[in-house]
Amino acid sequence: IGLATDLACSRGSRWSQRRQLRTMVSHQTLRMKTMLQELIDFTRPGGQQPRLRPMQFAPYLNSLAEEASPELAQRGVKLVLANPPPSVPVRIEPHRLSRLFYKLLGNAADEMKDGGKITLRFKKTRGELQVEVQDNGRCIPPELADSLFKPFATYGKLNGTGLGLTICRKIAEDHGGRIWATSVPGKGATFSFTLPLAR
Repeated sequence: IGLATDLACSRGSRWSQRRQLRTMVSHQTLRMKTMLQELIDFTRPGGQQPRLRPMQFAPYLNSLAEEASPELAQRGVKLVLANPPPSVPVRIEPHRLSRLFYKLLGNAADEMKDGGKITLRFKKTRGELQVEVQDNGRCIPPELADSLFKPFATYGKLNGTGLGLTICRKIAEDHGGRIWATSVPGKGATFSFTLPLAR
């Protein structure tokens, strides 16, 4: 950021160069903001309870998918809903649950450098809703499977804190659910989590 701003403000810098440097600063600032938020979420006191409120899951998910699809499309990734999200009430903190979704979608997109497809599936079981996020990228390396949700576990990423999936687990558990991952060689990875149904 410092180098980009120095170059942009230097005498004789062209408009096209300044515009390119502005984009660079914007991307790096967003990356830093995301990493700092992950650190804040990770160090959040354990006694701090989420503010859950009852919501219908279908409109919440449809709105999130509509918002996320264009961003994923820019990366050559198509978001597909294998079945309609069920019209069931859940108790959630929308902003935090959206962070879980975006982290899983972002991770899936990272594994498909040449583009691909992310499929969302929904299963209503006894007393809970199960959500699956499946990609057709690389499978989860066997050596990482046991430590996937542990702090600072990462594989093949140059950037990031290694806290993303740890925070996903915390968000799922704060909502009264659980999260896990499965992987089949040649068929990508599937991350699943549950949400209790509201009464």
